[in-house]
Amino acid sequence: MKKKQHYLFVIVCLLLVFVGCTDKKAAQNEKQQDHKNSTTSETLQKTAVPTLFIHGYSGGNNSFGRMIKRIEKNDRTKKELVLTVSAEGSIQAKGKLTGKKDNPSIQVLFEDNKNNEWNQAEWIKNCLSYLRETYKVTQVNLVGHSMGGASSLRFLSTYGDDPSLPKINKFVGIAAPFNNFVELSNGETLEAVITNGPAIQSERYADYVSGIDKVPVTMDVLIIAGDVQDGSLSDEAVPVADALSVVSLFKAHGNQVEEKIFYGKSAQHSALHENTEVDQLVTDFLWN
Repeated sequence: MKKKQHYLFVIVCLLLVFVGCTDKKAAQNEKQQDHKNSTTSETLQKTAVPTLFIHGYSGGNNSFGRMIKRIEKNDRTKKELVLTVSAEGSIQAKGKLTGKKDNPSIQVLFEDNKNNEWNQAEWIKNCLSYLRETYKVTQVNLVGHSMGGASSLRFLSTYGDDPSLPKINKFVGIAAPFNNFVELSNGETLEAVITNGPAIQSERYADYVSGIDKVPVTMDVLIIAGDVQDGSLSDEAVPVADALSVVSLFKAHGNQVEEKIFYGKSAQHSALHENTEVDQLVTDFLWN
């Protein structure tokens, strides 16, 4: 009988120790989670400055639609407005800017989604004029994928100093053919392109060089490229050297510039705006 009581006493003691350790571990986990949430809320910055997302050649709603939805789900932005631009440059708006500090996103859609960068630059200008006139917007961010990035830089190097338009705070170019698909020349390295610019400059790139003084020097820049690692040094559409060709141009102008290359299947041209690592990089750049 005494033996059974002894065993029972030991079991009860062990249970009390186990429960105590479990409670302690739970309290530690809760404390760590509270600290993580506190850190996140401290680093997360929300303003009323809108960010325009501009699709590439032949793009549409899905080109940035899913990316914005993922970022919105993570409470980093709020999609408030869609601006659809006709081939004549007129704007149809769906939604409205609320003026709330929720990092508002604006999706820009071109009805003629295969038009040239000169017209698209005009359409971007029209969108910004609309925002200025309708909502008194004074500053925005631009995010462009592929041709959307090239057309955004065409806009910046043409109208970037226009005081009647909202100021561009930040610019993100994702897999954009800034040098019109020019690859590395013989003996040229990617490091040399990033440091000194491309050895061979396309007419498009030369136009950027001529218009760089119109680009706001206070504008921060993020340039993203993709390498599917199939030996082509490209994302299957845009060479890495092409996408990163403007890094040195912006730096020489005095802009703060970040560049990033993504690798593998998820770095394929159209997959980049579906890549959650790209989501994270873009949101951190825009809003941290």
